[in-house]
Amino acid sequence: MRAAHIHARTLLHADLTANPHEAWGWHGRTLGKPVTTTHGPGWLRVASAPTDQIIDTFWNGSIEAQRVLSSSIPRPHLQRWHDWTDSGWTYRSELFEYVSVQAVAAHAVITTPPNIPPRWWTALRTALEAIATVNTTRVTIQPGFLAWAMPHYLGISAGDYTRYPWTTAHGDFHFANLCAPELHILDWEGWGLAPAGYDAAMLHSYSLLSPDTAADITHELAPWLHTATGRYAELAVITELLHAASQGTNPALVEPLRHRAAVLLNQPRWP
Repeated sequence: MRAAHIHARTLLHADLTANPHEAWGWHGRTLGKPVTTTHGPGWLRVASAPTDQIIDTFWNGSIEAQRVLSSSIPRPHLQRWHDWTDSGWTYRSELFEYVSVQAVAAHAVITTPPNIPPRWWTALRTALEAIATVNTTRVTIQPGFLAWAMPHYLGISAGDYTRYPWTTAHGDFHFANLCAPELHILDWEGWGLAPAGYDAAMLHSYSLLSPDTAADITHELAPWLHTATGRYAELAVITELLHAASQGTNPALVEPLRHRAAVLLNQPRWP
């Protein structure tokens, strides 16, 4: 991936900055670094995938976001990109405008309350409202997955929730993808349709190891969470994260997720 990043810098006429920071994505599938170009500072991200295993939703998410999303949604704008293949792998280099503020957290799962100002929550609510109105056919979480996974992990039928609406979501909404004190939302790979309230539910679920933060989210994002639709969105996210934990991702979340599911389902304890 480092060699691919060097190649991408050549293709897009970018140079590394003096800052050696590297940002690695899930399982090392992406690598981002700060760069400079003739147009100023930028952020160069390289994604990789086996050529015969490219998932269009994630592969084209950033490009589709740049094409479709309103400029009022705070995010780094994609300036240009380039694809190439090498020995059965496909690479995409994406050059974004540089955002000087840092992500709230280094990891999706947090254990201590973040330092964010009250005005940040106002900006976040405005952004969530704007995202939900975007018209798209992209899908963040597949209904077929929920039909299989909700009975498997929660013992409930996804069919009981088919009346609840789906709206557009960012799809990977956690504090490692949110900047502060000025709000910028990073990583638009997997945006698309999901149960209404999905982003708020994901932010809450990833914060369960920091109870004070989870309580703040419940308060600040009450319009998305304190409804029957919001409870369904939480159950969908909990299902997804329990499935990820079964494959070794964030196992520390399992017990808090199970406890939260029991609360949402009005069960005295996890069966």
